[in-house]
Amino acid sequence: MKNVLICASLLGSLVTYAQKKDTVNTKSIDEVVLINTYIKKDSEYSNKMPLKAIENPQVYSSINKVILENQGLYTVDDALKNIPGLQPMWTSNGRAGDGGAYVSLRGFVSSNSLRNGVLGAVTGTIDAINLEKIEVLKGPSGTLFGSLLSSYGGVINRVTKKPYEAFGGNISVAGGSYDTYRAAVDINTPLTQDKKLLFRLNSAYTNEGTFQTEGFRRNLAIAPSLSYKPNDRLSINLDMELFQMKNMTDQTFFFYSGKYLQKVNNIKDLNLDYKNSYLGKDLTNTGRSINFFGQVNYKISNSITSNTNFSTSSSYSNGFMPYLYFMGDNADSMYRSDQSTRDSRKKSLNFQQNFNGDFKIGNLRNRVVLGFDYLRVNNDQNFYDVNGFDKDSQGTSIPVPLHQSGFDYTNFNGSALQAQYNALAGNEKPYLIKGIQENYAVYLSNVLNITDNLNVLMALRVDNFTNKPDNSGENKKLDQTFFSPKLGVVYELIKDKVSVFGNYQNSFKNLNYYVNASGATVTPVPEQANQMEGGIKTNLFNGKVSSTFSYYNIKVKDVLRNAIGAADPRAQVQDGTIISRGVELEINAYLLKGFTAIAGFSYNDSKYTQSDESVLNRRPNTAGSPYLANLYASYQFLDGKLKGLGFGIGGNYASENKIVNNFNTADKTNEVFTLPSYVVLNASAYYDAKKFRIGVKVDNFTNQHYWIGYTTANPQRLINAVGTFTYKF
Repeated sequence: MKNVLICASLLGSLVTYAQKKDTVNTKSIDEVVLINTYIKKDSEYSNKMPLKAIENPQVYSSINKVILENQGLYTVDDALKNIPGLQPMWTSNGRAGDGGAYVSLRGFVSSNSLRNGVLGAVTGTIDAINLEKIEVLKGPSGTLFGSLLSSYGGVINRVTKKPYEAFGGNISVAGGSYDTYRAAVDINTPLTQDKKLLFRLNSAYTNEGTFQTEGFRRNLAIAPSLSYKPNDRLSINLDMELFQMKNMTDQTFFFYSGKYLQKVNNIKDLNLDYKNSYLGKDLTNTGRSINFFGQVNYKISNSITSNTNFSTSSSYSNGFMPYLYFMGDNADSMYRSDQSTRDSRKKSLNFQQNFNGDFKIGNLRNRVVLGFDYLRVNNDQNFYDVNGFDKDSQGTSIPVPLHQSGFDYTNFNGSALQAQYNALAGNEKPYLIKGIQENYAVYLSNVLNITDNLNVLMALRVDNFTNKPDNSGENKKLDQTFFSPKLGVVYELIKDKVSVFGNYQNSFKNLNYYVNASGATVTPVPEQANQMEGGIKTNLFNGKVSSTFSYYNIKVKDVLRNAIGAADPRAQVQDGTIISRGVELEINAYLLKGFTAIAGFSYNDSKYTQSDESVLNRRPNTAGSPYLANLYASYQFLDGKLKGLGFGIGGNYASENKIVNNFNTADKTNEVFTLPSYVVLNASAYYDAKKFRIGVKVDNFTNQHYWIGYTTANPQRLINAVGTFTYKF
């Protein structure tokens, strides 16, 4: 609680300081752009309708493309460090289906899944070359986005750049530490003289090395977009995204149950060589994501519009996925293994039709969205392993020494691993995820203005979910229908400046059949999360200072858990409960002429309140760090001889993260393993002129050794610098 009070006091001081009246005239174009860059903008996606942030009962954060440019960021993963309450947990590896980056939001694991409000899943590194901004909607959001594209913690939505009615663009090159080099282009042009048909192409290629002994990442992004507006009532947009990735997976340590946890309980206790990858060469994987999008907007009348969306998503991977793990008795040795994919694929199709209305019934304003959503997911994922890389004469996995001088860790390489797979040919037992999931949904949402200052949001979604696995094994078809409601209330204490809000939000997850303590196969009810939240939003000083403070309580019920004492070790019971509650504070401020700041703080208390003894009243090992904070402050000269010169500094704080947090019921001992807290500081400087821009960033300039993960530990990059030159035309 002391940490909460200190952080809240510091951020509160920023708000107080910001309230000193800025008497400088801020009407120049440069300053207006700068203000809009750091102040939260209104969203068309959080409730599938245009809604001001101050009148929106849901909490969301957004970051603009200019923030990414000023900080020298070129991936969505790096950009998310500016979102309060969000913590990176697992970097992308390019594996089909689940190879994207994972983060923690409000105590739950989340990933990138939405693009312009519809399906846009990417299973590798997401280049930000075609992004206008990134929005993160907080809390269970199943009512409008369903269960397959959202998590209980929130939803990440990418808003893309659109073609515009002039020729223009830029070309940029970058280079820096660890063999980093990058080339990017953004070209926009009208295709017809009447400027009704427009085209834009964003593309980038990036190569990155590693601070460790082995590792690399190469990413190609190609994102063309086409828009056609034959008249004022109709517009058509077509987009495509290709993200191709070849890489050696980032070093990952897994921690399984074992007596070694009685000897070590922190990553520091292992005395790992931070710069040693403990891997050899050629352990590479190729991943690819291809997305197609189509959108048709039609103005039916002055008060009713139609919005039709179609999107497809396809991911593919082939290659090695090496990992290292600890188990058993000895903390001085580790096991080496692999989980490869071969011609592994996941394909999804999403069709969505929305009708938006803005009209009055009597004196009451109604803003309505009626929508239909169809989502189809086809899984064809194939996972292979060699049951441990190092084996004794009987074929049993054996550990290798962790600190033995001269041990050749490079013998775990692509050639040696492939030789083991070749020896297994014909006798492999791959783990397969195959089958088709389909989801039909209808939803209705209405924002009712009871008075000019009071509005109530009411929404309901009806889902029909079917899971059709292949005919092998014990899997069988699952067919379920579920209702997901949402309610929000906003009262503007000062119109367009200060509002108080509350919301009830729901989301759910369809589970598979399970075996109960009696040995019978049981059809589960959908697991569901219900959130109650309240807070205050501000938009002060002509938009120069905006803030959101909220308290939330999320209860997840009907969680499957182990059936204690059952004869069958697979036996489960569906009565588990998780409670996740906390506070979040976010401030975006234009403090003085040219000086801006974005800051956030969050505290999350998450635990199992109904579960088996091994995790009862403990924080889930997927919940991340309880305390998080972020800050970025920058200054840009807006006039005089130094006009265009800017610089910034910022960073992130995360408290300890318990990636193992169990009670061993057999040994009656605690099994806890922790990643230490960290503070990572970054700095940037740039000079922005009419025809060119020069920028440089230095990340982790204190050379902090730090780790992220959930049930895993992943070392993060040491101090690194990248310079960028951009030519504008």
